[in-house]
Amino acid sequence: MLGVRGMAKMQIMEGLYQVGGSLNGITWLGNDISYEDSNTYILETQEGLIMFDCGCGHSMEQIEKNMNEWGLSFANVKACFITHPHFDHAGGAYLLKEKGIRLLASEETADAVARGDERCCGYMYHEEFVPCKIDEKLKDGETITLCGYHFTCMHLPGHTNGCMVYCFEHKGKQIVVSGDVIGTLLDGYFGWNGSIDFDKQKYLKSLKRFSKYNSDMMLPGHGMIYFHSPRRRVEQAFNQALCQWR
Repeated sequence: MLGVRGMAKMQIMEGLYQVGGSLNGITWLGNDISYEDSNTYILETQEGLIMFDCGCGHSMEQIEKNMNEWGLSFANVKACFITHPHFDHAGGAYLLKEKGIRLLASEETADAVARGDERCCGYMYHEEFVPCKIDEKLKDGETITLCGYHFTCMHLPGHTNGCMVYCFEHKGKQIVVSGDVIGTLLDGYFGWNGSIDFDKQKYLKSLKRFSKYNSDMMLPGHGMIYFHSPRRRVEQAFNQALCQWR
C-alpha cells in the first residue's frame, strides 16, 4: 500500500483514496510536514470519480501521478467538492476548471473563490489566489446526487464563514469529509485561527452541532484520518472550545 514517498499510494478502503496532502508527505512542496497542501481525496464510483478539495495547485502533477498509480485518471473526475476557500484547499480549483471538472462549494466559499480575495488567504503562503467560478452553490442541509451517491452538506462556519462538510455512505460506512472544522491529531483541536473571517462564536455553534453527528470515518483537511469513533474527537474539540472561548 505504501509508496516510495511516505504514503503516496494510500488506499483508505476499497474505492476511496487519499492522493494529496503535504502534512503526511503524500504531496511535497519543498517543506516536510507542512500545511502548504491540504488532503485531497478521491471516491471511485461506477460512473466516475469524485474529488474532495484539490490542494494549492502547485502539486497538481503529483496528485495526478498518485491517482495514476491506482489506475485513476483526471479524465474520469466528474466533480470536486471544496470544503472552504483557503489557498491550500482551493488554490488549484482553477486548474480543475480548465479540465472541465465541475466545482461545488457553499455559497460563501463560492463567492470567495470567485473573487480570490483575502478570505482565500493567499497572503499566508505569499501567493496570489487565481479566482474561478464555482459551478454549483450548495446550501446547508442540501443533499446532492452525483455518480449514484448521495452527498449531504453541512454548513459549519467558524474556521471560515464558508466551511462545509460532506457526508456520504460508502461500502456500508458513514463517511464525513470535514475540511479544517476539526484540527489534526498532530496539532490541536481546531483549524487555523488566522483567517480573516475566523469567528469563535460561530465555531462554537458549529462544533456543538457537529458533535451530535455520528460517522464511521472522518476525512480531515490535514494529517491523519479518523478511523475510530470520529464523534469522540469532535466532542473533544467542542469541549476545548467551551473551555477556551466562552
